[in-house]
Amino acid sequence: MSGSPKYSSVRVGAQYAQREAAERRRRAEERRARERRRAAERARLAQEAAARRERARAEIARREAELAARRTAERSARLDRAQAEQTRADERGLEEVRELIAEAQRSGARSGIGSLERQLAGLRERAARGERLGDAVEELRGRVVSLRPAASGGRTDDRAAVLAGLEHRLSAAGPDGATLDADGHRRCADLLGRLRTATGPGQEVRFEALLGTVEHALARHAATVAEVREAAGRQALAEQEREAAEAAERERAEEARAALELALAEAAERLGVVRPAAQGVVDTAAGLGDPDLADEIGDALRAVTDALTARSATEALEAVTGLEGRLPDAERRLDELELAYRRRRDLVEALRDAMTGEGFAFEGGEDRGGSFRLHFTRPTGAAYETTVATEDDGTPVLVYHVEGEPDVTLHAPQDEAVCDTTEALLERVHEALGGDDGFVAGEITWDGKPPGRRAEPLPRDTSWRWTTP
Repeated sequence: MSGSPKYSSVRVGAQYAQREAAERRRRAEERRARERRRAAERARLAQEAAARRERARAEIARREAELAARRTAERSARLDRAQAEQTRADERGLEEVRELIAEAQRSGARSGIGSLERQLAGLRERAARGERLGDAVEELRGRVVSLRPAASGGRTDDRAAVLAGLEHRLSAAGPDGATLDADGHRRCADLLGRLRTATGPGQEVRFEALLGTVEHALARHAATVAEVREAAGRQALAEQEREAAEAAERERAEEARAALELALAEAAERLGVVRPAAQGVVDTAAGLGDPDLADEIGDALRAVTDALTARSATEALEAVTGLEGRLPDAERRLDELELAYRRRRDLVEALRDAMTGEGFAFEGGEDRGGSFRLHFTRPTGAAYETTVATEDDGTPVLVYHVEGEPDVTLHAPQDEAVCDTTEALLERVHEALGGDDGFVAGEITWDGKPPGRRAEPLPRDTSWRWTTP
């Protein structure tokens, strides 16, 4: 029998159970207090994070407002410059038309002059209101020019003055006219050169023949320059809009970056609140023989730190929320592990005292996380290896491995056969475990034990008797 493992479940005594229940209540209250402090700290951090987000939104809104105001001012200034330039061009054109009307009057034209003057006055009023005249000036110019030959009988008397007026019209296109409409400017300059040649004696017919062509070329050049300027203005506006869009995109990217930093900071701060407790669960649970609990909380911790390292704010916040949710139950389970550990440790101390009280020599032991292993020897040389473990429901259990302990038959003075067996010896040890103030061991069992067999104690100064029902 001595080589077969022997088992005995152990229950705690009533007084020990009361002390343990009181300790469990104390620990539960401590857990609730810790969680209240952590909840208060989370609330404080959440309030600070919300304030930081609000400040960031306000700063972004301020910058966006400044940028919008600057873009509006720049657009308005550009439009004002374009409008002023166009107004000056229209005013120059209107002044030229006025001079042409005056020249036509000096040439003897009477019919239609009043209508032309009224049209000129209307265009001046429109220009004064800031309206863009477009082709209206050139149309009026053409009508005035068409009167001149008729007024002079189909002949231009002062060809030099007409040439000077046409050259003035070319220069009135502006210093950038040669750049904005290079082909048109060269054509006008060439035609004016040919017209200048026709101002000599005997060139009247040729001058009149070229005059209409020059007028048309100048009008076309002026219209082209105006169109190119308008297109350039549209291009500048498009460029500004593109720059504004790029600036807005940069603002959105900055806003996203700021939001990311704020979220990462919030996750890191919340992790700082629970990390010490979570790491304590990991370290202690592994030492107390619950690797599953250690892995569960360790994995939850790593999920947060990995997300922070990867700068994934959404995952970090989700992971830290999960860790916060797991921690209270993990601490409750850890408290139960520690209570079970204390129960095993107390049982170890009681068992060591009881066995040494029965003559065993304590040879040392090991803490194996979820259990203790103790080594004893008897003066006979028998070796007892005792494991103090805990079942899944928290019940302590004793497991004995005995080597070198033969069953010995003794003879009492009355010649009555008795047997000081391993079971009887262990029963005596169990009686010394403390009772209500300590531990109460159950029946010793082993594989192959006969049903109903139990050692019956005799007085301690004799031995033990076996009884079989």
